[in-house]
Formats: sequence, C-alpha cells, structure tokens
Amino acid sequence: MSRRREQPLEHRLLLTATFCLLAGGAVMVYSASSARTLLEGQGDGTMYLVKYLAYGSIGLVAMHLLSRHGLESVRRYTPWLVAAAFILLLLVLIPGFGLRINGARRWLGVGPLQFQPSEIMKIALVLHAAAVLSARPKITRNLKLIVGPILGVGGAAVLLIMAQPDLGTSLVICFTMAAMLVAAGVPMRQLGLVAGVGALLILLFALFEPYRRARLTSFMNPWDHAGTIGFQSVQGQIALGSGGFFGLGPGQSVQKIFYLPEAHTDFILAVIGEELGVAGVCGLLFLYGMIGYAGLRTAKNAKGVYAKLLAGGLTSLILCQALLNVYAVLGLAPLTGVPLPFVSSGSTSLIVLLCSMGLLLNIAGGGSAHLRTIPGRPRRDEDSRRRAAEDRDRRRRDGGPRRAGDRGRGRAAG
Repeated sequence: MSRRREQPLEHRLLLTATFCLLAGGAVMVYSASSARTLLEGQGDGTMYLVKYLAYGSIGLVAMHLLSRHGLESVRRYTPWLVAAAFILLLLVLIPGFGLRINGARRWLGVGPLQFQPSEIMKIALVLHAAAVLSARPKITRNLKLIVGPILGVGGAAVLLIMAQPDLGTSLVICFTMAAMLVAAGVPMRQLGLVAGVGALLILLFALFEPYRRARLTSFMNPWDHAGTIGFQSVQGQIALGSGGFFGLGPGQSVQKIFYLPEAHTDFILAVIGEELGVAGVCGLLFLYGMIGYAGLRTAKNAKGVYAKLLAGGLTSLILCQALLNVYAVLGLAPLTGVPLPFVSSGSTSLIVLLCSMGLLLNIAGGGSAHLRTIPGRPRRDEDSRRRAAEDRDRRRRDGGPRRAGDRGRGRAAG
C-alpha cells in the first residue's frame, strides 16, 4: 500500500492556526462568560462554553467534509445558495419571522436554535463572485460588465443587511468583494470610483440614523461619552490597559463582570488583553497572520482561476472580519458588532467560518480532494512509471541496451 501523501505547508499552517484559535476561543469564551452567568444565576457558568463547543463541532464536521470533497459540486450549487440566502434575508425583515434582539432584527429561529442569514450571505457572495469572475475573464476589463453580476448582486445583499441593521457585516462584505476584484485584475481607477461611491453611501446611511451618528461621534472621543454611547469602548480600553504586557492571568479579568458588555462575543479581545496582556494579543494576531500568509500562498499556487479567486476571497473574508473587530476594540474604528473569527462565541458565524476554512483547505491540498480515479484502471502516469522501471530492470539484467543486429544474431546462433 502506498504511503499517505504529505500535505503542503500551506495546508498544515491553516489547520494549525485554526485549531489553535478554536482551542484558545473555547478557553476565553468560558473565562469571559462563566463569572457573569454564575452571578446572574444562569446555571453553572458553562452555558456559553457548551454552546461554543456544540456549534464548533458542527463546523468542524462541515470543514472536514468540504476539505475532502471536490469544488465542482460547490460551484454547481452556488446559485441555489445565493438564492436561499436572499430569501432568508427577506424573511428576517418580515415581522413575525425575524427575531429582534438588542434593537436589531438579524436572526431566524425558535428559542435557543437561532441563526443569522447575513453570515450565510457572506460566503455565498464569495462563491458567487469567484464563479462569475472565473467564467468570464474579460468581465474585469469593463466596469459596466461588473455592475450587474457582481456589484448588483452584492449591493442588493448589502442593502438588505443594512436594513436589519447590521453595518459590520455589510462592511466585511464590501471589503471582501473589493479584495476579490483586485485579485481578478480590475483596474484600480475603476475600483477606486466604486469604492468612493460606496463609502459615500455608507456615510450617508450612518448619518441618517441617530444611534449610528452617535456611534461616529463617540468614536472620535469615547471618553466624553463614557457613561452613554461610549461606555463599551471605554470599558474595552480599560481592560486592555489593565493587562499590561503579560496580563493579570487566565480568569482574572475584572472588566468582564458587569462592566464590559458582550465580553464573550464582540469584545472578547479586550478580555484576552486583560488576562493575557500584549503578549496574548500579539499571539492571536500571529495566528491570523499565519492564515493570511498560508491563504495567499494557496491562492498563488492554486490550480485554475476559480480556485485562485476562491482562495483569495475566503482568506480576505476571514482577515477583513478579524481586522474590523480588532480595530473596533482598540478604538481605531467605530463599533460595528463583528465577532472575532474562530474565537468569539457565536453560532452561525463560527459554522460559516469553519466551512470557509474547509474550502480553503481543499484548495491548499492541491486539488487532490476533487480528483477522481476510475477503479480498476491505473492512471497514465503510474503506468508509464511502471514501464520505465521494467525497462531499467531489463537493461540491468542484460548489461545494457541490446541493438537490433545483436538480437538477430542471437536468434541465428540458436
């Protein structure tokens, strides 16, 4: 039996970084949520940890399946996934279907079983853009050709998501689509025009809503609004500053107890900074850097335009979401409510990101997961190698290659 083929370096880096982030995420979710849930009388403090492990297990199974099966079926069912994501986004906005939590209508489900359709739309748009851009290579030369299949579909999805309202997910989608268009070769002048129009629309959308306008105001100087709209940002900065270089120690955070809202989801980085310090934050950023390095190398070495664009889009999706969360917690960007990939507690986001990693691992494996061989028929390269080995053995026995004349004289002498 042949030995199992060793996976490329990119595949091993992606897998290592993902498992390290998941392990650290489980520890930090428990640390950030256990004390508060105990004090509030919500069980033994393991509620969010169990939820994280349950959804993480589902995501790991999906990641394993997607990493071993071919991309052909994924590409074939992409239009159906995009259509289903649009239908779910429309259902969210219908009263009686969508669940309103903390003033936003972003979820579907019953009781504890809830999911966020906007997370499904993120990966659906990446798959859609990769399929369209790879099927029509000349589409990137003219901005008018991109408007319908790429900007039109993406813009409609962003409008539905912003109506929930969910500005953070909308920004992640915009940044990811921009990165894919750059990778596809869209001229920077045309892309800059689209980016300028999109930035103006997002700014107007933020200014028209009072609470979004207040968030922008508090972002400029959150300490002037420490008791109102800037409370979460200020508490996050206090947590980061209290940790120092090596932190207060695992489980020793003070801000996570009734001070820091959403400590186990959007602001889990602040708890990491308080308990593990600058060293812990740098270690976390190093793991995301591993994903970025391995993902871009995967895109460079991928077989085919579709695989290249898909690998670049999935890597951009993970990194854009991570950077937006980090910037918001550090006070370098307005609060957007985007979870930290693979670390924050969340159901749909964790599963979707692990599915994205599964597709990325598939591509990083060199495409071997979707190459099929016909049973009972040896492949052409194996057959040629076998014949070459037999020729070498025959020449070794005969003492070298025999000429046609020698072969004839040998028969005559016999």
